[in-house]
Amino acid sequence: MGPLTARLLMERGQPRSDRLGKIRCLDLSGMELLSEHLDPKLLCRLTQLQELDLSNNQLETLPANLGLSHLRILRCANNRLEDVTALCQFPKLEELSLEGNPFLTVSDNLKVSFLLPSLRKINGKDASSTCSQVENLNRELTNRVQMISEELAASGGTRVSDADIPEKPPGVAAASGGTRVSDADIPEKPQGVAAASRPRARLAAMKRLDYSPLNLSPIKRVCASLPAQVEGSQLGLQMEPLHFLQCHSRNNSPQDLKTQLWACAFEPAWEEGRSGATSQTVATCGGEAVCVIDCQTGIVLHKYKAPGEEFFSVAWTALTVVTQAGHRKRWSMLAAAGLRGQVRLLHVRAGFCCGVIRAHKKAIATLCFSPTRETHLFTASYDKRIILWDIGMPNHDYEFQASQLLTLDSTSIPLRLCPVASCPDAHLLAGCEGGCCCWDVRLDQPQKRRGCEVEFVFSEGSEALTRRVDGLAFVNEDVVASKGSSLGTICLWSWSQTWLHRGSKSSVVVVVLARLQWSPTELAYFSLSTCPDQGIVLCGDEEGSVWIYDVRHILKQLSPLPAAPQAPTQILKWPQPGAGGQPVMKTMVNMVVANAAFTYLTALTDSNIVAIWRRC
Repeated sequence: MGPLTARLLMERGQPRSDRLGKIRCLDLSGMELLSEHLDPKLLCRLTQLQELDLSNNQLETLPANLGLSHLRILRCANNRLEDVTALCQFPKLEELSLEGNPFLTVSDNLKVSFLLPSLRKINGKDASSTCSQVENLNRELTNRVQMISEELAASGGTRVSDADIPEKPPGVAAASGGTRVSDADIPEKPQGVAAASRPRARLAAMKRLDYSPLNLSPIKRVCASLPAQVEGSQLGLQMEPLHFLQCHSRNNSPQDLKTQLWACAFEPAWEEGRSGATSQTVATCGGEAVCVIDCQTGIVLHKYKAPGEEFFSVAWTALTVVTQAGHRKRWSMLAAAGLRGQVRLLHVRAGFCCGVIRAHKKAIATLCFSPTRETHLFTASYDKRIILWDIGMPNHDYEFQASQLLTLDSTSIPLRLCPVASCPDAHLLAGCEGGCCCWDVRLDQPQKRRGCEVEFVFSEGSEALTRRVDGLAFVNEDVVASKGSSLGTICLWSWSQTWLHRGSKSSVVVVVLARLQWSPTELAYFSLSTCPDQGIVLCGDEEGSVWIYDVRHILKQLSPLPAAPQAPTQILKWPQPGAGGQPVMKTMVNMVVANAAFTYLTALTDSNIVAIWRRC
């Protein structure tokens, strides 16, 4: 869509007229309009316009000087708006629709009520309750300012006069329960670097030790140096509980045992000649925070907050950058994404956010970097699309310019992504709500939008209770571990043997090498992981236990093992740490990962606890 014209406005306006000044109702919905298409010089000629429909476009902002002083109804649903401040130019607005704008949060509804005193309906609902919330918030803030002022005066400080207290807050704090961080606390760019355009929900990067370590119960504290309670333990794989942290709490509250933690990943060491080596640093995400933790000390090295966000996935990469002085440096970059469909690129060591990719209109379920191309990032969303991005290299202002390379369409929501180990530049596996699918991701092919190339089926009969695959990872270059398609088991299958039988078929039954016994729970979304250098598969369960499988003997088998599921090598039982004086008796472990040397293991729970184990 190009710039708007007077003729187009007259064609889509009501009543029909050859004069823009007589149009009262204008429908500009579904025209793929961008913000720059809204020309204030043209639109200000609509002097009698009372109703404007801008829904189903691609607007990121509204120009601040549209001049539509008589506007009473505005529809902006299903756009990409990031801020609502520009709405203050419509003082007579009575009805407003903002649904389907993924970058707006609940707090924006409060801002709208503050900015538009005549508003009666927002998103089709009565706006009076929201207005009441704003009034209560204004009253509360005013009382707090007065109280602090009086305390300062009593202690010899300067009292804040009534004139210094605004009648209404200039901005409304995030209503999602997260901590509002002042601009001074948000180092989006390091000192001396030009500031780039910043997203509305800014990311706070704080080097601080604000985590709340959980104390083990007296018995567990005494036994903390001994191997943990396990089932089927084998010599050489004994683990002991080391740290239990509440570093994702809302408002840093030690009483928060409800924030769900979803994904974690160890930082690769990126040492020359040590492919796949990892450090003892792990990134975790859940709620509105991403944390980077030193597993040895239990110290939270960095914490990033994005009010209104809920993070679902993290992934590491390393970029070789050239400084202004011509020196080559290796940067560890962390990508984090979640509910708002944005990918944040975090420079962990420097402690700031380098950029934000507005990747999807719906939430991002998972993401991963290509193992061979450091700037290539896959994002999988609830919009049933997987997009391959080239995030590019940062410029001297630490800014990224991401470009979209491929769009992969799925028939169901993709939950896990896994580049094929033997050919990561050619094929991508994904565990989805509807099964396990594979896409051709070769960039030398002409089509930039592709459907699923082949679906992998785990049973020819009716044995499988569900087609969902919510766990997926390669154990080595050929063997894949997957979970979800059959109750109570993890499946190990051969990529090469399965692909050999594919031919030209769009659906193929996998060649199962073995099945591993797992929890009989009917609950889903417990993600498995692997430690390829050690031949280990890991998975949590609904009781807080960690299931560990040493599958090296299976990897050596040339033919499938007997049908009976293989027992786990050991099960780490939940050690019931104490929080707020009470033991946490039971929880769900959503994800568990180990570093490449299998010296540390990190488990994330449904109760805001990061559990770190150490190999004895």
